[in-house]
Formats: sequence, structure tokens, C-alpha cells
Amino acid sequence: MNSSKNKDFCWFKIDENISCARFIDRNEDRFELEFNLERGTCFNTFFVIDETQLVIIHPPESAYKKLFLKCISEILDHSNIHSVNIITGHINPKIIESLKTTLTQINNLTITCSNPGFKLIKELWKQKKPNGNEISIDMPKINVIKKDTTISCKKIELQLMPAPTARWPGGLIVYEPKQEILFSEKIFSAHIASEKWSENNRMSTENDRKYFYECLMAPMSSQITSLTEKVSGLEIKTIAPIHGPAIEYSLKSFINDYVRWGENLSHNNPKIVLIYASAYGNTASIGDALAKGINRTAVEVESINCEFSSNEKLVQSIKKADGYLIGSPTLGGHAPTPIISALGTLLSEGDKNKPVGIFGSFGWSGEAIDLLESKLKDGGFQFSFDPIRIKFSPNKPKIKELEETGTHFGRKILKLSNKKTRKLDTGMISSKTNPTLQALGRVIGSLCVLTVSKGEADNKITGAMLASWVSQASFSPPGISIAVAKDRSVESLLQKGDKFALNILSENNFKDSLKQFTKPFAPGEDRFSNVATEQTPNGQIIINDSLAWLDASVQERMECGDHWVIYAEVNYGNVLKQKDLTAVHHRKSGSNY
Repeated sequence: MNSSKNKDFCWFKIDENISCARFIDRNEDRFELEFNLERGTCFNTFFVIDETQLVIIHPPESAYKKLFLKCISEILDHSNIHSVNIITGHINPKIIESLKTTLTQINNLTITCSNPGFKLIKELWKQKKPNGNEISIDMPKINVIKKDTTISCKKIELQLMPAPTARWPGGLIVYEPKQEILFSEKIFSAHIASEKWSENNRMSTENDRKYFYECLMAPMSSQITSLTEKVSGLEIKTIAPIHGPAIEYSLKSFINDYVRWGENLSHNNPKIVLIYASAYGNTASIGDALAKGINRTAVEVESINCEFSSNEKLVQSIKKADGYLIGSPTLGGHAPTPIISALGTLLSEGDKNKPVGIFGSFGWSGEAIDLLESKLKDGGFQFSFDPIRIKFSPNKPKIKELEETGTHFGRKILKLSNKKTRKLDTGMISSKTNPTLQALGRVIGSLCVLTVSKGEADNKITGAMLASWVSQASFSPPGISIAVAKDRSVESLLQKGDKFALNILSENNFKDSLKQFTKPFAPGEDRFSNVATEQTPNGQIIINDSLAWLDASVQERMECGDHWVIYAEVNYGNVLKQKDLTAVHHRKSGSNY
């Protein structure tokens, strides 16, 4: 495969008729939840040339519009193109801005989209920026796809499949049967700033793709699973998503993983319905962070975009739910009409004895959030947390706080449902008298406090947890393993490449640390209030009362039941109290800490 590269752009010629323009952004200072692995991102736009027609699949956002127009211009200058057809399913204000700019440069342009996508385009096309400096541009010809459709050109055949989800209602998957390429849009994506057309192997991107799934796909897992099963029947040699490198290895295994990840979200667990509308994606980002925190507790989240869901579907979901979340942007001082309608449905069909939470983003006011709060309060509903109000989009510390809020909400749902967060799959009775569990409890570990510091200034995030499932794992290089429960807030800060400190406690002086780090923390609360600390050479947090400390970097993660096992290489360390012995955690049962 031929390619040309520079710092921010790659061009890949896939075959005689199909090419890919990859717009690369290595910026690691991201606010959105799914960028927390900090490997940058890329946006893939595909160009299909069929004699006199150019078909563009996935136009990029406005940040890349100059490069995008340059790509189109070079194609038009070296071919006999008479018409341009842009196929788009991922639609937001930045995509619309890019389309408008393209329209000023190209005649005979058609946009192909799904029916929900057409609705989004019409709404966003009319919206004006606050400064009012936009040039008014009429909408081009729109080709609306209402069901699976084939676009047959002279050399190329493109099969279009509407793929609506709560997060991306306009979703549109494209399949090219000659080269057996699936242009999968957001599904199967990963945020990686890659200059290579395809990944080296499955293992090289598995963590990134799983993380993307957990952040964005999990709240709508049933929809994603159905779409995955649908495309699994196609003959596929290459999956070309909208973000990240293409996938050409172990495709069947990868598709099966996507189905398995969805099935692992047990439908027997308590369920929260998350209802929202999101004009610019900010409110949806808040909902994503809440959902990720909830999913840590094994509570299932069903995400519903009320702009594109029937009232019948909404009623069914509300009646089955064990708790409710509802979020809205404020547009022109008001809540969008679909939110007002959904609020009325929740008030009439919801159970007032079940927990509720509200959230929303705004630019210059927050009347929509006030409306949700007053109506639900008057309706007798009980709030599990204070209304979440965020101006524009949340920064990284706020995202972490939102995740913690979601985890607290999920734990409350579990408690009310009389279900335990951690379930044993051994078939044994979780009894203090069970001899197997008593024996398991005799496996001991050193008592430690794991601390994490990440980012700088306004984007600095810190975290901590009490840890006793700790063991040395290797001599060369020196390494340790630590088990971290999935519902721990600090877990999201322990991805591959992240650094942390392990503060090993002294048997003569561990009670203060035990008291400090076993108490429940409110979302966003400072874990190190009134704790004397210093820093490791890597800027990690040392608790001064520790017996010893280690500074380590996460190398591998393995999912083990209700925990993640972290393997980390040790970078630095020191013993602060040479004469003391390590505090050890003795347990009577292996069914709990």
C-alpha cells in the first residue's frame, strides 16, 4: 500500500479506486472521557473514485477542513469528476461547518445520510454561532437513506446500512464488497494517533479499543451488539473505522469480542435509564462520564437520546429501570422540546421511590437544568446528588468527579436492590464458615496506600486507595502486581503508561492512614486533606508516615473477574523507617477485604 506522510496527515492508497486521508492530532490534553489514554487521535476520511463520480465517506470536522479541501482539489484537478457525493453518519456542528465550507468550493454536491441524520443536518444547518459572523449557505441536495441501500457505480458498489444509536442517531455503516472493506464509522474505533494504515496485531490496540467501548459503547450495548452481529455475516478483510488504524488481523475474533463485551453487561443486574438530548455533544459527554462510573458497579446503563426515541420505548425503559438520570442542554434559555416531553413521561411513568439525578451543560444560562430540578422536585422525586451544571464541556478533573458521582449513584442502586457489587462465580456460599473461603482469606498482603497524580494545573487529577492485594512480580526488571477493584475511582488512572506511587505502611504507625483512606469520599473530594506528603522523582505522591515507597509505571493490565490486575515496573523507591516492619492485612474470609 502506498502512502505519503507528514506530521499531521497521511494519505493511503488502498486500491485503484479507494484512498484514505488520515488527519492526525497528537494533542494529549483532551477533555473528553474517551481520550484519557492520551495517545492522541486521528480521523479517517475515505475517497472512492468511480470514473466521473467522487464518493467521500466520513467528511472530517472543521479543524481539518483546509487539508480536506486540498485533498478534494487535487483529486478534481487530476480526474474527470462531474459530481461529488458525501456520505456522512457522524454529524455534529463541526462536521456541518466542514460541509458548509466544502459547499462553497464545489458545485454539484450531494450529501447522503440516514433519516435521523437528515433531521440532525437540518437542525444544525440553521443554527447560528453566538457572534453571528456566519455566512448563510443553502443546504445542498440531500439523499436520505431509510433502509439498507446499495449505491452502484460503474466500478464500485457501496452497501449503506443505517446504524442508529443513542449517541450517534445518524450512524451510517458502508460496506464495499469488491475489496471486502467495512467502513464502520464510530463502531470498532480507537483514539490513536497512528501513521500506519493498519494495526500491527490485535494486542497492539486491544486496550485502546476496549477503553473506547467502555467509555462510549457500553451505555448502548444492546444496539451495538445488534449492529455487530449484523455486520458479522459479511465477508470482511478490512475494518476501516472513523478513528484509529484499520483492522486487518483476527477480524472474527475482534468482532466476537465486541459481542462478548456487550453480553458481559448482565441484563440481570439493576438498570439505570439515562435520558438526554445534546445539541453540541457536551451534555452527552457528561452522560458518558456518569455512565462509565455507574458501569464500574455492575449496574447496567441504558442510554436514550429522546430526540430519536419513541415515547413507547421511553415508557418501557422507565418502567424497567431501578433509577433515572435525565440531562439537557440549555438552548436559547429553554430546554429542547424532546426533553420537555421526556420529562413529562418520566413524571407520569416513573417511580418516585427510585433515585433520580439531573445534569446538563449550558453556555450563558442554565434554565433547562432549573426546569428539570423544579419539576422533579414538585413531582416528589428524591435526588441522589445535587444537579450537575457544567458550562460548555467538562475538564479532566470534572470528568473524574462525574465518574465518581456515577459510581456513588450505582452503589446506591445496588444497595436499594439488595444486590452485592462483587459476585463470586465459584458457586460457593459466601459464608464466614465456608472452609474454602476461610483458607483463601489466609493469603495475606502488605498494607499499602496507592497514590496517583496526573496532569498539571487545572487539569491535574489525583487519586488514592487502600491496597492489600500487592505482591512482587519480577526481579528483572523489578516489578509488582496489584489487584484493583473495578469500582475504584483510581482504576481509570492506572492505564498502560500511567505512573503511581505505592506507599507501604508500617505496623507501628498505620492507623491514621487506614482511617484516612478507608472512609468514603464524596465525588471530587481531596483524598489528601490534612495528610503530609512529598513527591517522587516522577511527581507521584509520597505519604510521609509510610515505612517505604515505590514509584512505578503500569506495563500491563489483565481483567480478572471483579478486579483488574496491574503489573508495573518499579522506577524509584526508598525506605523511610529502616527499623519498622511492614503492616500486613489479615483476613478471616476470602469473600471480602
